[in-house]
Amino acid sequence: MTGTGIRLHAPAPGWSIPADVVVVGSGVAGLTAALRCDAAGLNTVVVTKARLDDGSTRWAQGGIAAALGEGDSPEQHLDDTLVAGAGLCDEEAVRILVTEGPDAVRRLISTGAHFDTDDEGGIELTREGGHHRRRIAHAGGDATGAEISRALVEAVRARGLRTIENALVLDLLTDADGRTAGVTLHVMGEGQHDGVGAVHAPAVVLATGGMGQVFSATTNPSVSTGDGVALALRAGAEVSDLEFVQFHPTVLFLGPDAEGQQPLVSEAVRGEGAHLVDADGVRFMVGQHELAELAPRDIVAKGITRRMQEQDAEHMFLDARHFGADMWEHRFPTILAACRANGIDPVTEPVPVAPAAHYASGGVRTDSHGRTTVPGLYACGEVACTGVHGANRLASNSLLEGLVYAERIAADIARDQTENGLHARVPEPVPYSEKPAHPLLGPEARFAIQRIMTEGAGVLRSAESLAKAADQLQRLHTEARDALHENGKTAEPGVDTWEATNLLCVARVLVAAALLREETRGCHWREDRADRDDASWRRHIVVRLNPDRSLAVHTTDTADFPPTFQRPQEQ
Repeated sequence: MTGTGIRLHAPAPGWSIPADVVVVGSGVAGLTAALRCDAAGLNTVVVTKARLDDGSTRWAQGGIAAALGEGDSPEQHLDDTLVAGAGLCDEEAVRILVTEGPDAVRRLISTGAHFDTDDEGGIELTREGGHHRRRIAHAGGDATGAEISRALVEAVRARGLRTIENALVLDLLTDADGRTAGVTLHVMGEGQHDGVGAVHAPAVVLATGGMGQVFSATTNPSVSTGDGVALALRAGAEVSDLEFVQFHPTVLFLGPDAEGQQPLVSEAVRGEGAHLVDADGVRFMVGQHELAELAPRDIVAKGITRRMQEQDAEHMFLDARHFGADMWEHRFPTILAACRANGIDPVTEPVPVAPAAHYASGGVRTDSHGRTTVPGLYACGEVACTGVHGANRLASNSLLEGLVYAERIAADIARDQTENGLHARVPEPVPYSEKPAHPLLGPEARFAIQRIMTEGAGVLRSAESLAKAADQLQRLHTEARDALHENGKTAEPGVDTWEATNLLCVARVLVAAALLREETRGCHWREDRADRDDASWRRHIVVRLNPDRSLAVHTTDTADFPPTFQRPQEQ
């Protein structure tokens, strides 16, 4: 499949560097892919939007799930994942995850990651929602992501990989045959190069993380603006399952007007025995699910939201006073510090919590080797849709998915190098000026998009709320398009306008998919379609961007997901 030929309105690249592989993103998925590609002898460049350790991985508190404990097995991990995914997981993708996961974690440990251990020196495991076994490995109590990020960043620096920090990726470059030829990017201030430039490479790995900033309140860092998904759409790639945005049930409630990244209160707190209660101290999740507070996240988020509606309350409470000061200080020091910084002491009082946007279960559609519908373009981690998560991600499967599928991508790229010498060539991209420019939104549009999405496509959705959101988003899109067509005007190119434009792109796709899916499944909750409808909707919604920037939407059966995509040399 060739690309749409659409690019962001931006200056032409003023500099370029060659590579075999360019990895975009520096979380667990991106750095793992980069390290494995480098180990295979590939000239690898890492591009990241902020500093190397500023991605979403460092914020992961709970841990990484794998069948490492006595009595556990990949088959049990598979069963729990399939249940959480509410009928939309691709079983083969999950089987890859759970069978390759334990050894991938061991390789992560050999890279330098240190997990918490028990008195006998074995990895200490805990439980989280949806898991029937203790299989969550953690580090620093509740600082697992920070430890994984530290280990991988140190490994990247020790190997001397070329990195470009503070760089926002703009668009995919393609050659005359529609194959990947690199990326354009904008370096912000502190990078080796200034302004817009390019990395020319026949393989691009997207590991850009999520799109949580499309909502007003999220656990995602400010850099999570859907850049990778938007880039892939403009390049002609397919995205799938974008309606399934997981809202984390227990995010520290900072007030009704709080915006941006909010402190997460890890599911591991409930895994260790904390209770969800209302203002009267009633454990309202008891009786709603066999696992009560440890039910899958979509069920807990719905339970909290429903109770908030019933009582006209802005939040519920997480009660872990019975932990005592010692357990809080040693097991959850990061969460304890965040609570106290906001005037709450969980040792002596319940913690106010409410759901907030947390994780995108959907993303750029890939096969089991991370290949997308654009030859040479790969995706892994939260930006990708491998079929692992289905309609709802099982807790702590995200770090594992990034790890396992990054390794598979590196192996696939290395195989091309060995068998075909594909990466010995420097691709010749289609001249940048020959691609039509996508109109840009003003930076103020970011807040309008977040308000629209929070009101119309948040935890509670309906045909009415989604249709209103779709109309409002379309109006923003049309105004920007008409301004460019009628008088050649668009917002000034820059980080704020590029991010706002990317957010609008992913918001439109999310709302279109959520409006089409007339059922409640996983973390997609339609108030007007309260039941799960397997007869009509045990299907995936797949979206492409047409050359005229309209959306092409179709559905595919679970048996056809993920598809088998061709490798670049097979075109």
